Amino acid sequence: MNPLLEKIALCVERGKVNMKSPYPPDLKGQEGADELAKRALDEGLSAKSILSEGLMVGMQKIGVKFRDNKVFVPDVLMAAKAMNAAMEHLKPYFASGEVQRKGTIIMGTVKGDLHDIGKKLVSMIFEGGGWEVIDLGVDVPAEKFLKALQERPTAAVGMSALLTTTMINMESIVREIKKTYPHVKVMVGGAPLTQDFAVKIGADAYSPDPQGALDYLNATLAA
Repeated sequence: MNPLLEKIALCVERGKVNMKSPYPPDLKGQEGADELAKRALDEGLSAKSILSEGLMVGMQKIGVKFRDNKVFVPDVLMAAKAMNAAMEHLKPYFASGEVQRKGTIIMGTVKGDLHDIGKKLVSMIFEGGGWEVIDLGVDVPAEKFLKALQERPTAAVGMSALLTTTMINMESIVREIKKTYPHVKVMVGGAPLTQDFAVKIGADAYSPDPQGALDYLNATLAA
């Protein structure tokens, strides 16, 4: 791999945003994902290679570490911050169509549930993995998922719940989605969920961690 892309991947994995960032301490004073992405473009590297061989590699590594409990939520948040800093330089290439996303996933915490951090973590891993994420926020009813699917009928859906009292809302939402869009893949997740529950409510997939959910997307739906 190109050494510059390796550095970008490392900065994302370690959460090194830019040269001014003091985090992580052992990389203090060095260029971060921000400067390195710009330099890579200036040196003629393609936006596609920066995304696929730099940013996505770094996010995949932090995702695996998070799954294996080797890093924690703040580490993933810093990795996402570094990734987003680099992505600012790539946005014009997405807008022009030069760089294509793997696909789109619509994310939301289900009706009655206001917990956001788990969904955001998963969304960050998805975006870092090359997917376009449409985040509907929290307390999302079936109607809002359906409206988003009307605008993007080829998208997948990911929904979360952190309370046993709101898990039950997933079943009716999944049912409404499948009734109108039977082809749409629906993934569910959240602390109280299980694989058996996902099967019971008619969801297509369940994962206890963000990386597993991304692996499912890549294996099943990547363009």
